[in-house]
Amino acid sequence: MESIAQEFLFLSELAKGIAAQFGEKCEVVVHDWSKPYDSTITIIENGHVTGRKAGDPGTNLGLEIMRGTSEGDNRHNYITQTADGRILRSTSMYVKNARSEIIGAVCINFDISDLMVAERTLQSLTGTSLQGVKESFVSNVNDLLDTLIQEAQDAIGKPLVHMNKEDKIRFLQTLDLKGAFLIKKSGEKVCAYLGISKYTLYSYLEESKASHHSEGGTDT
Repeated sequence: MESIAQEFLFLSELAKGIAAQFGEKCEVVVHDWSKPYDSTITIIENGHVTGRKAGDPGTNLGLEIMRGTSEGDNRHNYITQTADGRILRSTSMYVKNARSEIIGAVCINFDISDLMVAERTLQSLTGTSLQGVKESFVSNVNDLLDTLIQEAQDAIGKPLVHMNKEDKIRFLQTLDLKGAFLIKKSGEKVCAYLGISKYTLYSYLEESKASHHSEGGTDT
């Protein structure tokens, strides 16, 4: 397969089939990475599960893979949570072309919230030993950027007013590794948040990359 568009009809039928098999609580999403990241969702069934539709952006996990921070290995049966608190059992499978380049993804998100209510009797189905993964489902790429900014803020562990230059450099490094700067016009929002100029932003990013390499880190 060289492109998602090439197999659009097959992938559409696959998504419909999986959704029909497991019912209205099972969301199936196909991402096309040839499109801008703020509109990678090209096929979606039962989008009400995460409140998304075709033309909406991917999640933070996909963004990290596009950035090269994560390898892009398929992930099966992990636990995520929606913004309104519902628990999902998720699987993300990455579609590659003949050159082993990731061109898209097929994702399944099954809402198990009702099963979790009956956890004692449905222990074998809810799988509380499953590893939790923080994944943000958004319908607006600006919301995704807000989430990444908040995660970077949490990683620094102090309010913006108390952040010095080194803290801001680490803040930007965290955002960069999460792929935040792949989002269109993200630099403007980050500059406004930190109260710095674009020149300072680029300068700090260069310092963060130099620091990352000196500590033995590598970009992929």
